[in-house]
Amino acid sequence: MTSRYVINASVTPKGSLETLSQREVQQLSEAGCGSTYTLFRQCALAILNTGARIDNAKTILEAYDDFEVRIHQQDRGVRLELLNAPADAFVDGEMIASTREMLFSALRDIVYTESELGSPRIDLSSSQGITDYVFHLLRNARTLRPGVEPNMVVCWGGHSISTEEYKYSKRVGHELGLRNLNICTGCGPGVMKGPMKGATIAHAKQRIVGGRYLGLTEPGIIAAEAPNPIVNELVILPDIEKRLEAFVRVGHGIIIFPGGVGTAEEFLYLLGILLHPDNRGVPFPVILTGPESAAPYLQQLRDFVGATLGEKAQGLYQIIIDNPAEVARQMSEGLKAVKQFRRERNDAFHFNWLLKIEEGFQHPFDPTHENMASLQLTREVPPHLLAANLRRAFSGIVAGNVKDKGIRRIEQFGRYEINGDTAIMKPLDDLLQAFVEQHRMKLPGGRPYEPCYRVVT
Repeated sequence: MTSRYVINASVTPKGSLETLSQREVQQLSEAGCGSTYTLFRQCALAILNTGARIDNAKTILEAYDDFEVRIHQQDRGVRLELLNAPADAFVDGEMIASTREMLFSALRDIVYTESELGSPRIDLSSSQGITDYVFHLLRNARTLRPGVEPNMVVCWGGHSISTEEYKYSKRVGHELGLRNLNICTGCGPGVMKGPMKGATIAHAKQRIVGGRYLGLTEPGIIAAEAPNPIVNELVILPDIEKRLEAFVRVGHGIIIFPGGVGTAEEFLYLLGILLHPDNRGVPFPVILTGPESAAPYLQQLRDFVGATLGEKAQGLYQIIIDNPAEVARQMSEGLKAVKQFRRERNDAFHFNWLLKIEEGFQHPFDPTHENMASLQLTREVPPHLLAANLRRAFSGIVAGNVKDKGIRRIEQFGRYEINGDTAIMKPLDDLLQAFVEQHRMKLPGGRPYEPCYRVVT
């Protein structure tokens, strides 16, 4: 980022936080200092950089190190004063509407998250307590819509993908939209944008008003994957684990497109949950798909799952190559089974309470060098727990690649070391090397990828 254009502006809420109590206004005003302010500033800067092709949080933060956001109390609520803000977020001095909505969604989520942590009803020491916490965060964001039949399809995949893969994700989103299905993604570029873009066109064709394009993110990664402008519901969860749980609790089915380590992390998290004995028989349609050119990638991912987690894990999903209409048909059929299952058991359509998620999947993983080196990646670990540990390994690599804190750790202490059984390390190393060769670690056209990890056997 050699050149930049900045602007000073004052904005008021629209789409979120229009009506506030005096206590809430005071609480928001108090967010203008300390760690809560630092967190909001980082998220605000990421949102204002929507559209920038930069996937490095440290680069963005350093480029706008003089950016400030001040929170002012008013009789009708709050006002944000932005100093040295990215000018691309404005048109003729007015902030773009979608950016404005997401900016106040970020303020809503960050302040609510901080205030809820001090509430006596929040219990982060138990699995059920953590699930309740995720529920409260989503309900506060008005994400949960009781009574609506299962129609939310989560789409996972890379932000660093080829043009062909991006266009394919749009075609799949178009087919989903024609079938009156809504889209949830990680809210960023690439596969997180493609299905939403395709669905918006399909919803327009079907005269569907109120199509939902839900984006779920977390503070550590939002700067690297700034929300795309199609997102009309943005929720910032406090950490990656809460974000992942939110995906599987609000989503009724998941489609996984080609991606890199972040996508592999999400995929392994999902497999770890579905492999749990208590979740046997719970319908949750999962489809891996991509254009014909992505067939070797999808096969390699399948081989990796088979080599590490076994055939049972491979049976939890299906692979469909280069057929968007069939992907949408299969997902629609899968959602019918989800609807029937939940109706028979009186489970809510808007939040999957019955899915068992162990505490090991819910507590934040801090990818320090010590924690990465001590991950148990052996055959002695049950498959669903091995999936959780492999997910943590990929999470650490994501942190080392794009998160500000992770990048600084690598600069200070060198590469992470990941070690375990040879039978697991070999396919892991092969998969990671393939990601590097296919440019799935960074945006195309950037500097050559320098691994932040070393696989040890």
